[in-house]
Amino acid sequence: MGFLRGALGLVVVLTAAGAALAQTRPDLVSRDRLRVCADPSNLPYSDKAKAGFENRIAEIVADELKLPLRYFWMPQGPGFVRATLGEGMCDVIVGYAVGSDVVDHSNPYYASTYALVSRAGSGLENVETLDDPRLAGVKLGVIAATPPTDHLLRLGLLDKAKTYALLVDRRFASPAEEAIHDVETGAIDALAIWGPIGGYFAKKAAVPLAVAPLHADQRPALAYRIGFGLRRNELEWKHRLNDVIRARKKDFEAVLRDYGAPLVPIEAAPIGASSQRGEGAE
Repeated sequence: MGFLRGALGLVVVLTAAGAALAQTRPDLVSRDRLRVCADPSNLPYSDKAKAGFENRIAEIVADELKLPLRYFWMPQGPGFVRATLGEGMCDVIVGYAVGSDVVDHSNPYYASTYALVSRAGSGLENVETLDDPRLAGVKLGVIAATPPTDHLLRLGLLDKAKTYALLVDRRFASPAEEAIHDVETGAIDALAIWGPIGGYFAKKAAVPLAVAPLHADQRPALAYRIGFGLRRNELEWKHRLNDVIRARKKDFEAVLRDYGAPLVPIEAAPIGASSQRGEGAE
C-alpha cells in the first residue's frame, strides 16, 4: 500500500510539473513587431501593395498593440501554414476559419457566408437558399470543392453548373474574377461564392450586381466564423489578440463592410473550417 501511495504521488508530481512546463514554455512570438503571414497576391484579402482588407485589419491590430507591422509573404496553398507559422517566420494569419485543426485560433472577429451573385434586375437578387426553385432553370457558377457544390450535387444542379478552380497561384490566375466577369456578361446567370470574395469583386464590376447572402438548413453550413490563426500553445499571444478583438471589433467590421463582405451574426455561424479561407493551406 505504501508503494502504491508513493507511485501515485510520483504521478501527481510529474503531471503537475508537466502542466507547469506547458504553461511556462517559451513561444516564438516577436515582442518588438507584429509579424503577419500573408499572400502577396490574393485580393480581397492581401497583396504586396497592402490593398486588401486583411492588410487593413493587420494595421488596426498593430496600432492597438503599438507595434510596427512586418509581413512574411508567401502564396497561400498547400504547405502555407507549415512554412510560415510552423517555421516561426511570422506569428499570425489574419483570417482563418475557426474550428480548423490546422492552426489554433483566436476568438472570431467576424462571420460571413457564401452568397449568390447575380445581375441586378435578374429576379435572383433575393434568393436566400440554393434550394430556391428559381435556380433550377438558370446557368449557375460555383467554385470547385467549396460547400455550395455539396448542395448543388444534392439538388441535381451540379452537372449543369460551370465550375471554377479553387486552388490556384493568384499571381497568375484569378478564378473568382473570371466567374464574376461571366456573371457580368451573361455567360452564367448567378454565382455561388464565399461572400467576402463575391462582394468585393461585385463592387468593382462594370454593371450592377446583387450579392445575396445564402443560408442552408442542411449540412454543410454556408456561414463560418473567422478569427486569427496562430500556433498552438501560445496562450499569452492568444489572449492578447482576443483583447484586440474586444477593443477594435467595430473597426474590423467597418473595414469588412467597406470591402463588400456580407456579415452575419457570429452566433448564427457554426464553428467549422470549410470556408474558402480554411482550405488547402496546411
